[in-house]
Amino acid sequence: MLLRLRRAALAALCAILGSGFAQAAAPAPSLTDTLAAAAPALDRQVLALATQALACAARGADAAPRTLGVIDYSQPSTRPRLWVFDLDAQRLLFEEWVAHGRNTGQDRATQFSNEAGSYMSSLGGFVTEEPYVGHNGYSLRLRGLEPGFNDRARERAIVIHGAPYVSQDLIRSQGRLGRSLGCPAVRPAIARALIDTIRDGAFVFAYYPDPAWLAGSRLLAPDCGTADGRLASQAPGAAPPLTRSAARPSAPH
Repeated sequence: MLLRLRRAALAALCAILGSGFAQAAAPAPSLTDTLAAAAPALDRQVLALATQALACAARGADAAPRTLGVIDYSQPSTRPRLWVFDLDAQRLLFEEWVAHGRNTGQDRATQFSNEAGSYMSSLGGFVTEEPYVGHNGYSLRLRGLEPGFNDRARERAIVIHGAPYVSQDLIRSQGRLGRSLGCPAVRPAIARALIDTIRDGAFVFAYYPDPAWLAGSRLLAPDCGTADGRLASQAPGAAPPLTRSAARPSAPH
């Protein structure tokens, strides 16, 4: 009887120690896991692509971005489809409606462009630059990091700004948000706070399951950071992707 008790006690001790070792060996949650828990409405696969692109864009940068913005244009405009995260605290800061370009679609986005005058939204990774006051009030310049997909964003004056056509009242009256000239416009009530949160070096990722972009994106390429996978802004003698550009924008809209 005493021998059986000793064996049982030893087995219990081994189980406790084994559980402790298993817990100690468990990997820490990834950035995607942590941010997904903070924003359950954001599609996890979209978030995983955003964090992959973020890691690629941040390679060789002067400083890691403190905030991440994710726009999921596969969602209708009637739903909040812009999320902003504090990367240091790994928490959600904003979950908001965002408009797309007038030629990108009605309630749902369907097509995208990098061309001036297209009045379409662009896909891919952007870095935020300086705010300014223009035709649409307090606004934030964006620099596209992806050749052929969004690298003309600054010359097109694709910026984040507040717009009265981004409102729940408009959703109720016409079944969708109003549309911009290609800018990711947000509610005027939160525009300044959002812009001041992500200005000067945040990473913004605009997603849609567009086959050409998914296949051609340098930020999503397996060889990101190598000579063949170099971003346009990583060409020899050019600034790293997350530093400020000196390109002159066209007139803001």
